[in-house]
Amino acid sequence: MVVAMTDITQFQNTNKGEHDFCSGLYLVPTPIGNLRDITLRALDVLKACDVVVCEDTRVTGKLLKAYNITDKKKIVYNDHAQEKDKNRILTYLNEGKIVALVSDAGTPLISDPGYKLVVEVIKQGIYLTALPGANAILPALQLSGLPSDQFTFGGFLPSKDKALRDVVDSLKNRSETFVFYESPKRVAKSCVVIKEILEERSIKIIREISKLYEEMIKYDSTLDLSSLKGEIVVVIEGQSKTINMSLNDIEPMIINALNKGESLKDLSNMIADKTGLKKKDIYNHAITLKD
Repeated sequence: MVVAMTDITQFQNTNKGEHDFCSGLYLVPTPIGNLRDITLRALDVLKACDVVVCEDTRVTGKLLKAYNITDKKKIVYNDHAQEKDKNRILTYLNEGKIVALVSDAGTPLISDPGYKLVVEVIKQGIYLTALPGANAILPALQLSGLPSDQFTFGGFLPSKDKALRDVVDSLKNRSETFVFYESPKRVAKSCVVIKEILEERSIKIIREISKLYEEMIKYDSTLDLSSLKGEIVVVIEGQSKTINMSLNDIEPMIINALNKGESLKDLSNMIADKTGLKKKDIYNHAITLKD
């Protein structure tokens, strides 16, 4: 529970629901696929609240109907929301209403709307709490089979080519696992760029988590991803070696291998394995030295 700038004892429970929830803003996760992936506490809040703030009233309406939650006032708050929409919600909160904020699927604020509203709620000292629940990040990490002790979530991968390359390039010397959301229309192009820059790193594509066609795909350049559909998460292996050598540092190794008649390809693979440097850079440097 998070209470901003005040003590919980100062809150007056002016609107008591079935489970005596105090007035304030509740961040409520919703299913990302299977309709039963919702907590009992989330259902309690949705039943007790006075207002449901949502991205799309039709999507949220279907969820509420499935659990026989009827006659709830719904307010749209999405990426196109204006200041007046935020102020309308704050008015309800300041009147002592119980307000539930949901996204179409998953946990609110995680690549979904709500951040500006939460900042203002904290600023005004209104009661705020976030319920644990469904999201795509952790299941994707678990299903990938990649190390999960340290990871970074990067939101959606950029759609512009230069921005995408800049993001992927920034991962080169980082050892944690990376998790990104991606559009099915862009995943093929993004994986090509990731493979080009990160080379041997493992790339896993997890799609349709908790749905009928849930699938984990190990990416390689021979795969055709053009027809891939659904909600997609890309998980990328971290750098397994600490790079503490430059190309100049490995020149004696290159020269020694060349004198033994080893092929440039085998040489590049061997040195890259030992140092963590990129094979392409080693290969080009070896050609320069050979010449």
